[in-house]
Amino acid sequence: MSEYANKKTRGAFIAAVFAMQGFGILAGGIVALIVSSAYDHKYKLPSYEENKTGSIVHSLDYVWRIILMFGAVPAALTYYWRMKMPETARYTALVARNAKQAASDMSKVLQVELEAEEDKLQHIVENDNQRYGLFSKEFAKRHGLHLVGTAVTWFLLDIAFYSQNLFQKDIFTAIGWIPPSQQMNAIHEVYRIARAQTLIALCSTVPGYWFTVAFIDYMGRFAIQLMGFFFMTVFMFALAIPYNHWSKKDNRIGFVVMYSLTFFFSNFGPNATTFVVPAEIFPARLRSTCHGISAAAGKAGAIVGAFGFLYAAQSKDPSKTDPGYPTGIGVKNSLIMLGVINFFGMVFTLLVPESKGNHWKS
Repeated sequence: MSEYANKKTRGAFIAAVFAMQGFGILAGGIVALIVSSAYDHKYKLPSYEENKTGSIVHSLDYVWRIILMFGAVPAALTYYWRMKMPETARYTALVARNAKQAASDMSKVLQVELEAEEDKLQHIVENDNQRYGLFSKEFAKRHGLHLVGTAVTWFLLDIAFYSQNLFQKDIFTAIGWIPPSQQMNAIHEVYRIARAQTLIALCSTVPGYWFTVAFIDYMGRFAIQLMGFFFMTVFMFALAIPYNHWSKKDNRIGFVVMYSLTFFFSNFGPNATTFVVPAEIFPARLRSTCHGISAAAGKAGAIVGAFGFLYAAQSKDPSKTDPGYPTGIGVKNSLIMLGVINFFGMVFTLLVPESKGNHWKS
């Protein structure tokens, strides 16, 4: 998509592809609600507090398996169409050096007749700009800081993004939006958490993605990413510093609204732009590799966020930790740490150039 789109709407096209993740998050929550609701109607179980052994049945172990298996459905549906898609013309021409195949592929996509220009391709390939590699001094001079910027911002963003998703349960329990685990049975807990996460996705996550699609080619990638990190930092600190205020019953709705806004500005911000920018700023020969390096840094951040904050968000009070977990730094301090991480995301965004309206650099 990124290599076929024109420069005026390229950002919106790439962001729209990524925005489908929002519908996937929403669909996952809905599937979890349906499956848990079906099991709840079949098994009328007491809470863990009332009857420890009676609050679960063996077949409940299938719930997460069924939900997970549904994820294979869209992958299977798209497999055929993905196999029919041709390689991008720039890769075929500049890397595979097959001008005829590139022209043929472009003709099919654009539905116009194109002729291969072998002489022009040879001139481009022999140009000095096409000779430097990923580990060369020339690449480091031209794009080294750009790669650091895209990789580090994606890394920092995914620490915040995935940790927020995974310890939502702890946050919602801490402010009383979801009852403590012992006051529910296993299936009720799945249902309550899925309902809360689906509501967050519907009201903030999905709209955030599509705000990016609407404004990315007007505001630019740099401005949206900087704005997103800024507001994520502000809202994290606004939730963390007066945390005791938000934990009171009368203030819970305000807490949920502000917490939802962190997801909104994550998606109308760096969660979208960290995907878009690496697909635009690097030369065609190295574009996929640099995008892959940036994405891999993001997944490393996701691992840090998922495992690190799963433990960090545990209460300082040993009697209030989840079974099997040691004491942590608590939700308040975890939110402060995420605010600091988002602030550094702003700092490293300064290394990322604006790519709005740029011609492809081959």
